[in-house]
Amino acid sequence: MCADTADDGRSPDDGPPPADGAPSGDGRGAVRLGVDVGGTFTDVALLAGGELTTAKVPTTDDQSVGVVRGIETACERAGVEPADADTFRHATTAAVNAVLEGNGAEAALVTTEGFGDALAIGRQDRPDLYDLDAEKPAPLVPRNRRFELVERATTEGIEASVDPEAVRQLSNSLEGSCESVAVSLLHAYAHPENERRVAAILRDELDVPVSASHEVLAEFREYERTATTVADAYVTPVVDDYLARLAERAAERGVPAPRVMQANGGIADAETVREHAVTTVLSGPAAGVVGAATFEPDSLDGVVTFDMGGTSSDVSLVRDGDVERTTEATVGGHPVGIGMVDVSTVGAGGGSIAWVDDGGALRVGPRSAGAEPGPACYGKGGDEPTVTDAAVVLGYIGPDATLGEDLELDPDRAEAVVGDLADEADLDTVIDAAQGIYRVANATMTRAIRGVTVERGLDPRSFALTAFGGAGPMHAAALADRLDIETVLVPPGNGVLSAVGLLAADERHEVTRTYRTGLADCDPETVASVFADLTDDALADASDPDAATVEREIECRYEGQSFELAVDAGDGTAGHGDSGFDPAAVRERFHDVHERARGYRLDEPVDAVTLRVTATIAGEPLPLEFDPTGNPQTGERDVFFPSGFYKAPVYDRRQMPVRTPVDGPAIFAGGESTVVVPPTWRAHAATNGTLVLTEGGE
Repeated sequence: MCADTADDGRSPDDGPPPADGAPSGDGRGAVRLGVDVGGTFTDVALLAGGELTTAKVPTTDDQSVGVVRGIETACERAGVEPADADTFRHATTAAVNAVLEGNGAEAALVTTEGFGDALAIGRQDRPDLYDLDAEKPAPLVPRNRRFELVERATTEGIEASVDPEAVRQLSNSLEGSCESVAVSLLHAYAHPENERRVAAILRDELDVPVSASHEVLAEFREYERTATTVADAYVTPVVDDYLARLAERAAERGVPAPRVMQANGGIADAETVREHAVTTVLSGPAAGVVGAATFEPDSLDGVVTFDMGGTSSDVSLVRDGDVERTTEATVGGHPVGIGMVDVSTVGAGGGSIAWVDDGGALRVGPRSAGAEPGPACYGKGGDEPTVTDAAVVLGYIGPDATLGEDLELDPDRAEAVVGDLADEADLDTVIDAAQGIYRVANATMTRAIRGVTVERGLDPRSFALTAFGGAGPMHAAALADRLDIETVLVPPGNGVLSAVGLLAADERHEVTRTYRTGLADCDPETVASVFADLTDDALADASDPDAATVEREIECRYEGQSFELAVDAGDGTAGHGDSGFDPAAVRERFHDVHERARGYRLDEPVDAVTLRVTATIAGEPLPLEFDPTGNPQTGERDVFFPSGFYKAPVYDRRQMPVRTPVDGPAIFAGGESTVVVPPTWRAHAATNGTLVLTEGGE
């Protein structure tokens, strides 16, 4: 460890200062719980008295069991009772697992006559352009559960009203044959009268959830609107049952009812998300990105977030403090058109299994050992080599390390299975095989990071890399080397950062509606009226409408384009006349946004397509206190890097004094993850508990 050469001023990469002397109302006295369920582990973050306590327990088949177990573990470590919790925020994989595993509800689809096959036809684009055998996933609703009604709406209005008696007859056919119903009628985004009537009758006649497209996604593009509505119907019973079980188990221990992370990175109460459960798809990764944004230093223009868990790795961008979002995501090959944090996922995690293909090449993932039996080093019956086993062989994870619920590692078992792979791959030593696993996994994750930077016209060298998840900090510096990124940030509680992000997340409610018009000849007062209606809808779901801030966006495109870009529509208090909407200002903003995103602007008419209103209630700050003293070094061990073995010191990162530089190679061990500092890198602890790695150590 080098001498402390830093001065008393804050380093530009130190991030926000600790919250010493924070004003009252900062949440310092409250006990706050955040729980994120992953494929392998359930992560818990507990904030009490300015101190962060974390826990990591195996995910259970009934996720609510693991969640409560994790809460009890964290509370015991923090010296508090579960009933002391003031708030409980939760990110769940119930919705996404239902879609990916195909075990959602038996849903029915009601649509306009002649459009029953729109869900199966989809779009002409192929899953893989050059794979002649590529197949699209089967629709979430099979043909025998798709029903058609005689009715007709156009963008101009209702041409043929729906017959209520026909809907009642349909409800008789559906009785007892389905667990939920999706209703998506033609052009219901513009004129929902028929769809509203159908949904009302079905809700009166049937005792199952009914998802109506004008409530789920009031936007044009028939296939995407229908697919999203079907996805909502498919996951709603699953999420509803899960949240009911969780609320009951939590109440038995005196824990408040959970508030749930949505895919857009905002929190909502359980009742709201149970009405439209599709909003919880990918809520866990969204929470991680929110957590990473919380610890982004003001001195940086942006960070690439890198979350490596047990089964996959998620990457995203945070620019100028704002989380990147999208409305064009797919889950398991099914389009989900709701607003969500823009996360790219690859099948490379700590539990990803290494194997040799028919050509003799070493491969990693996407198959994972999961939580049961887990990697071989867990000693729970796993007999295939994983990325975690390779890390044990390379010395990145020490033999005395423990994982979630105090699982003790079995290094001998890890070496045995990696050695078997070395024989199969015709490699000389077990180290060669372990290093091969590590490098192949890193190559996969590097491609994912390039996908959200280089492939979008962004230079990764202008970003820092924020690493988290149980395995992310172990790979981060190696990935940064590949991408010429000079700074790596490892936030406090990084192994459970999605859970930490839940503690800091805003409450967020989004409402959209397609309204297509040219900006040059639109009626500003009509646009302002639509915005006013959307604002009322967004605020209706807010827990405290008076505390909410409202943002208005309008998705625009050049005339003839097939994609849109979101543009700030102003706050509605000033603009064109008394309408609060200024088309000329929006047009100029669109030119700027288009040039930033696509590299050029055109002298062409601009069309407005979809209006969006977001009501946000700011989350509580994280009043973390971080000022350890003493000697953090706990020992040393042999660690392998591409240049050979090194005797690397091992530090307890939770005891690392602020701004004390450490030259690599070094290992920082924590309660839920390991940080690897290679040779030529240097690390120091920032004032907010973030471990900062910079390229250029001695």
